[in-house]
Amino acid sequence: MSGVKCTSNRQPNDGRFQRTLLNRFRSVLWCAMLAGTVLLTGCSSSVGMAFSSTQKYSNFSILTGESGSGAVAQPFAGKLAVADKDVNKDEISDLPDYVSAGLFDVNSANTLYGSNLFNRVYPASLTKIMTALVALENASTDTMLTATDNVLQTDADAQVAGIKAGDTMTLDQALHLLLIYSANDAAVMIAENVGGSVENFVQMMNDEAKRLGATGTNFVNPNGLSNDNHYTTAYDMYLIFNEALKYDTFTEIINMSTYSTVYHDQNGAEKDITVNSTNMYLQQVASAPSGVTVIGGKTGTTNAAGHCLILMVRDTSGRPYVAIIMKAYDEDGLYQLMNELLALVPST
Repeated sequence: MSGVKCTSNRQPNDGRFQRTLLNRFRSVLWCAMLAGTVLLTGCSSSVGMAFSSTQKYSNFSILTGESGSGAVAQPFAGKLAVADKDVNKDEISDLPDYVSAGLFDVNSANTLYGSNLFNRVYPASLTKIMTALVALENASTDTMLTATDNVLQTDADAQVAGIKAGDTMTLDQALHLLLIYSANDAAVMIAENVGGSVENFVQMMNDEAKRLGATGTNFVNPNGLSNDNHYTTAYDMYLIFNEALKYDTFTEIINMSTYSTVYHDQNGAEKDITVNSTNMYLQQVASAPSGVTVIGGKTGTTNAAGHCLILMVRDTSGRPYVAIIMKAYDEDGLYQLMNELLALVPST
């Protein structure tokens, strides 16, 4: 699919009735959990401590609670979770103790590997998975977006596509820039147009996180720039990513190595743009272990979050798995650890 713009015939309301019923059920469980009621076997009503400080590990920040210990979010309900503790940690002997990692069998909802799955960490641009999910749930891909002055991003960690105030493009185009190139200005453009404001869109993101049972997650922006109150867990990112994979548009976009499109400025003049994926597997810089095919995923990198990557892969029989590494020290280490994780995908 390299170099070809993907489109999807899936409408944003596909399965909406079923998801609405499920989300209402999850909302009831969420409210009861906050009241301290244990509704499902294996489900804890504790959501973790409020954050007041940061503890340094190497050159990255680790979120901590009031006591100064690393905060660990409790998993939600057993039937929504695939694990309530770390699993098979000895399978990767050289995994640094500050890294969060997980490998999940999507079909069986089984955890094949888990280390620090519920530690709260900064998500960096993995945030944009939720941005895309909320956008796909609430707008058609042909919705026309118009950029405001707020698309200007000056943070040193911000990757941008160069969108200017007055520029127009479809949601489909913006999602490609968001997920392939990890454009922060595209994230703001999507948030303002779909949510009415960044603040309202972020609330929609947090509401969706609650409905999915991602109880260790809180968002304050749609792009993943570091903030003490912007955090998630590796397990929660699995829940969010798995939900986004239900949309054909999302799955098609994250499989693309490059993307070219034409949008317009405030005067109607055409603006050409070509972007390449930030995923080194799709760029063929990194190679997955034998028997594992990388379908696509999302990267995320900031000084605070370290190097993060979540992938959807398939084994030789086509069975899907989700793999995630968060807080790797550098890019080389990220892909080395990811390959060790992918080597645990069962052979057939």
